Amino acid sequence: MVSQQECLFCKIIKGEVPAKKVYEDDVTLAFLDINPRNPGHTLIIPKKHFETIMEMDEKEATRLFESVKKVGEMAMNGVQAQGLSIAQSNGQAAGQVVAHVHFHAIPRFMNEAPPGLESILASKRLDEKSLDKIAEAIKGAPTGAPASEAAAPSEEKKPSKELSFEEEFGDEFKL
Repeated sequence: MVSQQECLFCKIIKGEVPAKKVYEDDVTLAFLDINPRNPGHTLIIPKKHFETIMEMDEKEATRLFESVKKVGEMAMNGVQAQGLSIAQSNGQAAGQVVAHVHFHAIPRFMNEAPPGLESILASKRLDEKSLDKIAEAIKGAPTGAPASEAAAPSEEKKPSKELSFEEEFGDEFKL
C-alpha cells in the first residue's frame, strides 16, 4: 500500500510535482502522460487517493468515469485523432505502475498499429466446460464493500495460499 504522502499522483494534485493539466473539477484531475503513447495521451485521476477502482464507491467511480468520457473526447478532438483507446489497470499483475486509480485516454490514428488490446494479447481457446466454470466463478465472486465501509488492512483476511489460475481452475484450461 502506498501512502498519500508517497503517491506521485497525490503530489501532482497538491501541486508538489508539476504536470501539464488539461482538465480539473472538484473530484478529478486530468494531465498529460509524461511517457505518452501518442500525442494527447492523458491521465484522468480522482483527487481522493484510491489504489484500485475496487476501493471506490459507485458514486465516486461514476464521477470519475464522467470525467474520463469528457477528457477522452477533449483529447481526441484536440489532436484531431480518428479514435480513442481508454485503458485502466488494477494491481501489479494487470500492469498498474502508479498505485493511484487512473485512466489513460490515448488518442489513436489510422496510420498506426496495433489498433487495440485484442491485437496485443493472444486469445485463449477454452472449451465449453471451462467457460461454464469461469462464468460460475465470476457470478459467485464477492465484491468489496464501498471504500468507506472496507475493513482496515490489518483486519483483511488473507488467503492461506496464493493460487495460480491453473491451480484454482484446473488443467482443463488451455492458456
